[in-house]
Amino acid sequence: MFAVIGAGAVATAFGVGPAQAAGNSTTINPSGAHAKAQNIGNVTIAVGSYTVTCTGLTSTGQVPVAPANHNASGPVAVAIGVPTFSGCSINAPFESVTVTANATNGAWSLSAQNGSPITGSLNIPKAGVTATISGLLNCSVVAAPTGPASVSGTFTNGTNSTTNPSYAQASSSVPLSITGGGCPTDTSGTIAGKIGVYDTDNTATAITVSK
Repeated sequence: MFAVIGAGAVATAFGVGPAQAAGNSTTINPSGAHAKAQNIGNVTIAVGSYTVTCTGLTSTGQVPVAPANHNASGPVAVAIGVPTFSGCSINAPFESVTVTANATNGAWSLSAQNGSPITGSLNIPKAGVTATISGLLNCSVVAAPTGPASVSGTFTNGTNSTTNPSYAQASSSVPLSITGGGCPTDTSGTIAGKIGVYDTDNTATAITVSK
């Protein structure tokens, strides 16, 4: 979850994210930069009265090499590798939770489109994340069970990749499939998180979105 079910990175891609339509010209720079996506604060997913909180989310990827880092009439996507979640907990006594991601049914990506504000989206492949809850309840929560889903929000340009990185802030509903005895019966959950995007080739620069 992007807040926990989701986020990812390692490859190169260009295209339209599922939650973004054609529109403004968009360019992501620096061209070809290697990037790291890492949470700033907790990432969470709320399902009914339960909230899964992860203190860590990391992934890596690469900005497409020019001219693929530009789209004249829509968003640009950066393919990312399967993200790693850590420090996950749930607000229920005697319960533990493990969150794992996969790319079995497709690739993860982050996409952005220039505008006012700049929009950003974390694109999760079908069944791309599973939260396994153990204890008094034993539940399996799968995000995007029937097809790809997006967690959408805004993207803010930073000035460097140390003290003022660019970041995506997102919060939206994602379809869920929940199985297990005594588990919630919700079919969706709210994912929320702030994900920093860092240039690992040159920390003096930021990964930025412009026209």
